[in-house]
Amino acid sequence: MGYMVGVDVGGTFTDVTLVDSNNGEIKNHKVSSTPDDPSKAIMRGIREILEMNRVAVEDVQYLAHGTTVATNALIERKGAVTGLIVTEGFRDLLEIGRQTRPSLYNFFAEKPEPVIPGNLRYEVRERLLANGEVYRAVDEVSLYKAIQDLKDKGVEAIAVCFLFSYLNPEHEKVAVETIKHQFPEVFVSASHELVPEFREYSRLSTTALNAYLGPVMKNYMQNFLNSVKDYGIPVEPYITQSNGGIISIQESVSSPLRTAVSGPAAGVVAAKNLGELTGFKNMITFDMGGTSADFSLIEDGEPKISMEREVEGFPARIPMLDIHACGAGGGSIAYIDTGGALKVGPESAGSTPGPATYGRGGTKPTVTDANVLLGRLNPKEILGGRMSLDLDAAKRAIKEHICDKSQLTLDEATAGIISVVNANMSRAIRLISIQKGHDPRDFTLVSFGGAGGLHCSALAKELNIPRVLIPPSPGTFCSLGLLVTDVRTDYVSSTLQEASPHNMNFVAGQFKELKEEGIKLLDKEKIPESKRKYELVIDMRFKGQNYEIPIPVEWDEITPFGLTALRERFIDQHEKIYGYAKKDGVLEFVNYRLTAVGQLPKATFNKSTNTSDSAKHRETRQVYFTEIDEPGYYETKIFARGDLQPGNKVQGPLIVEQMDTTILVLPKQTVEVDEYGNLIINTFGKEE
Repeated sequence: MGYMVGVDVGGTFTDVTLVDSNNGEIKNHKVSSTPDDPSKAIMRGIREILEMNRVAVEDVQYLAHGTTVATNALIERKGAVTGLIVTEGFRDLLEIGRQTRPSLYNFFAEKPEPVIPGNLRYEVRERLLANGEVYRAVDEVSLYKAIQDLKDKGVEAIAVCFLFSYLNPEHEKVAVETIKHQFPEVFVSASHELVPEFREYSRLSTTALNAYLGPVMKNYMQNFLNSVKDYGIPVEPYITQSNGGIISIQESVSSPLRTAVSGPAAGVVAAKNLGELTGFKNMITFDMGGTSADFSLIEDGEPKISMEREVEGFPARIPMLDIHACGAGGGSIAYIDTGGALKVGPESAGSTPGPATYGRGGTKPTVTDANVLLGRLNPKEILGGRMSLDLDAAKRAIKEHICDKSQLTLDEATAGIISVVNANMSRAIRLISIQKGHDPRDFTLVSFGGAGGLHCSALAKELNIPRVLIPPSPGTFCSLGLLVTDVRTDYVSSTLQEASPHNMNFVAGQFKELKEEGIKLLDKEKIPESKRKYELVIDMRFKGQNYEIPIPVEWDEITPFGLTALRERFIDQHEKIYGYAKKDGVLEFVNYRLTAVGQLPKATFNKSTNTSDSAKHRETRQVYFTEIDEPGYYETKIFARGDLQPGNKVQGPLIVEQMDTTILVLPKQTVEVDEYGNLIINTFGKEE
């Protein structure tokens, strides 16, 4: 008998999912996160879920987890003391950046402080030409001096980024070898190993961030690995990457930046898997937890990938799922600003002290406090009875911080908090859909996270999204995503070439070299040959353009005859994104990307054989609705999730309660249960 375990670490809760490999049975568990050392909550959650289900430690055959350690280290500026070695004359590039300002019309917006201060940046005399040829060899004297000075200053990591090293990495290799000889204990990140692409500032920023996070992640991963071994789990854990795939924990040590959005990425992967089961190929994912809400778009079954994202204000040029974060969670704090307006977030009460209603010492009003006072959350207890709530504390917090500082009554203040946080999230969804040429009416909103169920119906109504899909265990959906993904690792080379038939042989050569790198990685991960595949993408643009569009390509299209199909695909994408395309324009190839995929065993989901025509509610409660034409209190039926069976169809208003979340359905909306136990809310009362 074997079991699979997935663990997702959030800002408020750590979620654990246990799947029986033999029969597909799924069990879920939540424990409070431990931000000082995330591995404490992880190991506690694993231990408790195994004990609760009487599973022996040695029966765990697969363990994967998503982590926020890298993101938190950047947010809190708790990375390693890091030095930088660059080409002579480029010491201040990290500070200069590029013309992009954080906020175009805000003259007072400040750029974030670089993670490497000026006194730890060193120049080395060396230079390559723009075609990769050597103009000046590496000056060993200046290189030795830079390394010795950084060693004397006690740095824990060194980033190396020379000009044009993406075309010719030899100078960076010399620097890395010299560092390892002179300073063997230091963590080294070189741009040619991490991001061999053109655009020097993005490459430099990515390399600097990776070095800054290296020692922190290495220490965390080693502690976690030791904890897993000490507990007796017989397998090495996998860790989620920002591209939605996983990688063994040992392989991830050299590029910790690839784990920057690993937790939210797991939720998107789980949604993709859910889409394959249910047939909904176009999805907008909505993951709302205690601290933030994350949104992503899946079109025709494939999540959108971004080749460059900003992480805490710094460009990171590595493939990441295109996830847009919004400071809106159950713990988001509401306040009256200096102009007298009601605002919500991005500051969160987190797990400590948490919302006022949790009774853990929190005194500031949060979204959760508003939901409990409006009757949307069970006023007695949540988490299946494991946590009782304090209504008086929630009232005091909202009255003191909102009502006493405005002219709002308690009902107006609580309803206002919900309206404001929903408006914040609605804007975030528009960013990834309408503003990128996608019509929300063509999509299904997939809602998960502990707080998502309370807000998904209102967001769908506001944006004209026809339906909402809520999985059986939405509060632990991200940890489930860790059990339905594959090993994925990305490779890239960068050489500007005109998109012409006679250059296709060059392109084929680039992909052949990248595939060889992928084969080495999949060999290390012990992936059988029959379980390997390679996904290809070419970044293309019109000649003279500044930015390119990633275009998927098949192996058999990398021939002089395959260029026509590539061109048509590029024109279609250009028209979709920008609204026009110069159909007779000259095209250029810029970057060549290969993703090596190792297919792993996955959790399976069984269709339910139980069906029912009707469902009985357990009680009724007065619930305040703000999202309808006539706001006010309405008698609302309360269901337990376990009481709803496939075939049930119920008219709102209603609330569905379960251990890991609460789901709100507005008046005039209907909810039905599909054969996998998913709830489908029909936004406008019937399936469109």
